[in-house]
Amino acid sequence: MIRTRHFFLKLLLAALVAGGLLLIYLDAKITSTFTDKMWELPAKVYARPLELFSGARLGSEDLAYELQVLGYRKVTNTTGPGQVARNRDRFEIYTRGFTFPGESEPARRLLVQLAGQRVQSVSAGGRAVDLMRLDPVQIGGIYPLHGEDRVLVRLDDVPPTLRDGLLAVEDHRFYDHWGFSFIGIARAAWSNLRSGQVVAGGSTITQQLVKNYYLTPERTIVRKLTEVMMAVLLDLHYEKDQILESYINEVYLGQDGPRSVHGFALASRHYFDAPLNQLGLHQQALLIGMIKGPSLYNPVRNPKRALERRNVVLAEMAQRGVISPEEAKAAQARSLDLNSKNRIRDSFPAYLDLVRRQLRQEYREEDLTTLGLSIFTPFDPLLQRQIERSTTAVLDQLNKGGALESASVVTRFDSGEVAALVGGRSIRYAGFNRALDARRPAGSLLKPAVYLAALEQPRRYSLVSMLADTPMKVPGPGGKAWEPRNFDRKVHGDVLLYNALANSYNLATARLGMDLGLDTVVDMLRRLGIEGDIPEVPALTLGAGEYSPMDMAAMYQTIAAGGFRMPLRSIREVVDAQGNALKRYPLEYERTVSLQATNLLTYALRAVMREGTGRSAYNYLPANFDVAGKTGTTNDGRDSWFAGFAGDLLAVTWIGRDDNGSTGLTGGSGALKVWAHFMAAASERPLGYRMPDGMQTFWIDDENGFLTGKGCPGSRLVPFISGSEPRQSTNCAPRASGLKDWFQSLFGGDN
Repeated sequence: MIRTRHFFLKLLLAALVAGGLLLIYLDAKITSTFTDKMWELPAKVYARPLELFSGARLGSEDLAYELQVLGYRKVTNTTGPGQVARNRDRFEIYTRGFTFPGESEPARRLLVQLAGQRVQSVSAGGRAVDLMRLDPVQIGGIYPLHGEDRVLVRLDDVPPTLRDGLLAVEDHRFYDHWGFSFIGIARAAWSNLRSGQVVAGGSTITQQLVKNYYLTPERTIVRKLTEVMMAVLLDLHYEKDQILESYINEVYLGQDGPRSVHGFALASRHYFDAPLNQLGLHQQALLIGMIKGPSLYNPVRNPKRALERRNVVLAEMAQRGVISPEEAKAAQARSLDLNSKNRIRDSFPAYLDLVRRQLRQEYREEDLTTLGLSIFTPFDPLLQRQIERSTTAVLDQLNKGGALESASVVTRFDSGEVAALVGGRSIRYAGFNRALDARRPAGSLLKPAVYLAALEQPRRYSLVSMLADTPMKVPGPGGKAWEPRNFDRKVHGDVLLYNALANSYNLATARLGMDLGLDTVVDMLRRLGIEGDIPEVPALTLGAGEYSPMDMAAMYQTIAAGGFRMPLRSIREVVDAQGNALKRYPLEYERTVSLQATNLLTYALRAVMREGTGRSAYNYLPANFDVAGKTGTTNDGRDSWFAGFAGDLLAVTWIGRDDNGSTGLTGGSGALKVWAHFMAAASERPLGYRMPDGMQTFWIDDENGFLTGKGCPGSRLVPFISGSEPRQSTNCAPRASGLKDWFQSLFGGDN
């Protein structure tokens, strides 16, 4: 008997020691991490700030849209920051002010007058303002390391009815208990006993917060005991208001595709597109009601069930004295009042996806854990809206039963900054990002690399070198030969080099590529910015391999920049809460291709648009608006591509099907339409021409590539690297000519 008693005493002592150690461990875990978890701030991602100055190109509807995205409230007279009063082309804007890296823009009342798609004047307090920047649009918030999002709010900023309603429904004794409720646990135990299974938890708000922060969702006795102990410890160490504030920011309120919606402030944006402090009683009650079952009472998927649950919450709020019976009745009569336009948490998910990826590439992981980061990007909401409009308009016009998908990348011509991005037809859906991840054969979009490799050898090739567009056969493995064909199934004989590219002749291109050598073509693609796998096979000359729209944008950015390779960037700067810039891995900017050869290629890409496969772009563009670009079509019309640039913007567009089926489209009948529709509305500057040193222009006979005179039949002005011009001549003397064509307008004279 004594031995048995000693055994149980030892067992009890061991249990007490183990329990004490567990309490010490749990206490340390809570005290060391709770504050960080409570205010684990996401990095705020900002668009470029809209600059306002006299003469800036900006339409009234564009300014109104930018202010709408910024959340400025429309009023009759502005009285405080974040308000706008509009009278047609006259805007009175009370700006919020903003602290940019290195400088601050004060909050102030501005008068902005527009006329003819231009800013006519900007003034403040009766004085002209030379330049001011609106606060940038916050396009999202991300945790750089794990990609989640939060919109955090202080308890003082939570509407009292929401706070009190939450307590009335979820934990009306919150301010009286020690982190757990005996009554709640007993009630839950009785319900579980009656049903024969775990159907209720009896958890207080403190327990729910502990479970969300530290524990798994499994329902076991051990987990429940741990939850109660941690709730008591949490209640012991922190004020009730701190715990409630943390719960309001953490509570799970639904799913948005692959991402979770946590916290009332983010849920308010997600379901109602409004800040938390602007929600009505009926909307507040809906969010409170969803806590019981975010999926069960999801107002998007289960509106009837959500409405019933909301009305139960309103009745409970009235019973507890949070609101009056009359207020409850009025709120119960309201609809769900959901936001039907932008129900996705991130308005621009494809672009944010790019930002996340480049953060990991360009910054150290330990720096990205810093609290309160701000990420400044070149994202342009106006350009984004236009590429979205163009994508939707053209895909609707093509009317392919909804099976067509599209992706586009828009960059700034002079910097390589990515200004807009479309990842798919469902633009607001944070799903498969085709701009970055849809890897397809590029077709003729790769051909410029072949021609550029040739033009880098001026002793062998010029724009008027004669190429044979005739049948060819290349032996392959297993005795199977590669025999390319032209798209029109015709043979065009001897053609000038620039004309072969302008009309996208496959036979001439394949012959040129094989003459240069596949290793030379691969090397050129690498120098232009293609970093993935490049198959060294004959079909590479016609676009074989797998490339994303982002890959093609990188390639054409190098061409547009005159052979200067600029890594595409979605991040301008990352600063911490004190405004100090984080150090980034240096990006490599270097000349990788001859400037003169790239200049010649750009001439040929202009010819694509004026005379070749891209000429239908001028159904959208003004006749005097110069651009350069290239169409691309893959076998059986599976992929429709277009890449091109004006004097300020570069864009690449792809159209295809996710199942890799035929679209029935060429590059010209599909992707080119999106590109041209966009450029006609968005580009402000046509492509200029500046001939670099070491080059000259000559009049050339367009039939045989011989030197000829100005005004002679078939004459055109063509640039050459000095010394590479033809030696043969037509012996036609210069003569007067009224001919004025695009190629003459480039140079403004002759040699």
